[in-house]
Amino acid sequence: MFEQISPLQQVGLTVLAAAGAVWAVRLVRMLHRDRTEPTLPYVSGASLHAVPRQPSHAGETVELSAAERDAFADLVRQLMSRRG
Repeated sequence: MFEQISPLQQVGLTVLAAAGAVWAVRLVRMLHRDRTEPTLPYVSGASLHAVPRQPSHAGETVELSAAERDAFADLVRQLMSRRG
């Protein structure tokens, strides 16, 4: 290999090069996997047993005042402008 360095240094260089190659291969595979898999895993309804169900208030309505409707519309506009 290299005549200028000792056999122990040659072994160390070989191990370091092999570790670097393994790291690079694993990094490429990890990045490729992240690109192909969905970012949010699918959560089935069966796995949500620990989350308590909220009572449904079907048919119940609440009247908002004009000021409350305007405040809500402003909030929605602010959130939409941050998103875009």
